[in-house]
Amino acid sequence: MTTTEHSPQTDEQADLWLTPGELTSWLSVVRLITRLPWAIDGQLQRDADLSMIEYMAMAMLAEAPEWTMRMSELAERTSASLSRLSHLAKRLESRGYVRREPDPTDGRFTNAILLPPGMHKLEEAAPGHVAFVRHLVIDSLSAERLRRLGQDAERIVQRIDSPAR
Repeated sequence: MTTTEHSPQTDEQADLWLTPGELTSWLSVVRLITRLPWAIDGQLQRDADLSMIEYMAMAMLAEAPEWTMRMSELAERTSASLSRLSHLAKRLESRGYVRREPDPTDGRFTNAILLPPGMHKLEEAAPGHVAFVRHLVIDSLSAERLRRLGQDAERIVQRIDSPAR
């Protein structure tokens, strides 16, 4: 991703390669986005017998009015495809944590509903999950750096979600 010092560069060619500093930063970001979800998923699997996406979906439902959300909205909030979320909901249904049913206001949609055993499971998992996230991320940064990291992450997500890619 960098050029060699031997070859002369035009401005156009320079845009094709990352500078050594950019490359170092980029590789750090790649390691973070690869390893952080793996670490969090491992903690949740080990301590709560939940995957990260299962925990996220249940947490989103717990925050929704009446613990209910359309599957399409839940898929968007968890960054999962509707197909992946359907498989996940089926697993959570088989464990008694979630129920799916047609949306009573518009039968073309399906709602996911967090059930009391699912809320109980989430409440059991949350303290260990929060402690792990705090240990890995929150406590590693000052309040200002954490705020800036959140802003930077949101800026990148907005570019990903922007239709003008």
